[in-house]
Amino acid sequence: MATVTERRTGAIGRLVRVLLGIGLAVAFTAGIVGLMMVLSGAFERKVAPSPAAGSVEKDATPAPKKVGVVRLVRRPRRESAVGTIRPVHEAIVASKILARVEEVRVRAGQAVKRGEVLVLLDKADLRARMDQAQSAEAAARAKYDQAEIDQGRIARLRAREAVTQSELDQSNTALRTAKAELERARQAVEEARVMEAYATVLAPISGRVIDKKVNPGDTVSPGQVLVTIYDPTHMQMIATVRESLALRLKIGQEVPSRLDSLGYECQATVSEIVPEAQAESRSFQVKLTGPCPPNVYSGMFGRVFIPLEDEDVLIVPAAAVRRVGQLDEVDVVEGNHVQRRAVQLGRELDEGLEVLSGLAEGEKVVLHNGVRERAKGDRS
Repeated sequence: MATVTERRTGAIGRLVRVLLGIGLAVAFTAGIVGLMMVLSGAFERKVAPSPAAGSVEKDATPAPKKVGVVRLVRRPRRESAVGTIRPVHEAIVASKILARVEEVRVRAGQAVKRGEVLVLLDKADLRARMDQAQSAEAAARAKYDQAEIDQGRIARLRAREAVTQSELDQSNTALRTAKAELERARQAVEEARVMEAYATVLAPISGRVIDKKVNPGDTVSPGQVLVTIYDPTHMQMIATVRESLALRLKIGQEVPSRLDSLGYECQATVSEIVPEAQAESRSFQVKLTGPCPPNVYSGMFGRVFIPLEDEDVLIVPAAAVRRVGQLDEVDVVEGNHVQRRAVQLGRELDEGLEVLSGLAEGEKVVLHNGVRERAKGDRS
């Protein structure tokens, strides 16, 4: 009897253990499933996805009073070409002699006037050459004076037939020779004077010094650059323009231009078109002149805008656009209701924002109080 009771008790224990294991397994599985649902956001409030460009979202809000209209604007189209500011008048001052630099009287950026001393070179040997030339001139003058006296005396003797005609001819030849030697000596003195003047380097034009290339103590050779000067009152832009655009330009034509660093815009005049294309880029060099603003330096960056055919651009007011994340949205008025719509925008123009897709001409949009902040692009 005790044996049957023990068997029943053991069976019940095994059953309880099996049921307990099954319950634990079910509870563990339920916990895992619940955790996965929590992580996946199954118990959070769902938010409708943002509509794609051109899609609409229903809004029961009544139509507001402040609305704008999407317009199709015809505006001139232009293409820009980059250029560099260069002086119209630029002087590269070089040495004409082999000498040592004694003094440099200018520095970069200094304003100079025409004829002002820029550099002084050593002229000791040039002074010695000048002294030799002057001495040779004095000797030649003495010979000439003596030959002139002798020729006069022999001519008087010949008149009395005291000397022969051959002696008179010799005296005339000696006089002409002495005169030629005197003239050569004079030219040698002039040459020495010019060479001595080369030791004092003067400014050929009035302007501003770009840079000095030598310092005191340097030895310069003929042709070596000493100083570079430019005239800041006459500047030009040299632009590189591709072939198809260069053919649209003519000498004397006025085109818009801009200096980005100074924020300066003006109408520039085409002064020269170099009649040779660059083989590497298939482009032409175009030189333009115009009103020169202050603080313009050689080498600055600029742009020239070449007019093309007019274009039709769909424009939406900037106050109608809202930036939501990476999307641009507008509220479109349809009847008595407002629909939110995602749009794709392009350039920011004077008339408003360019619409690439999402809106049509004539549609009405809600104008908000705040103006959408957007990085300003090229207004071309």
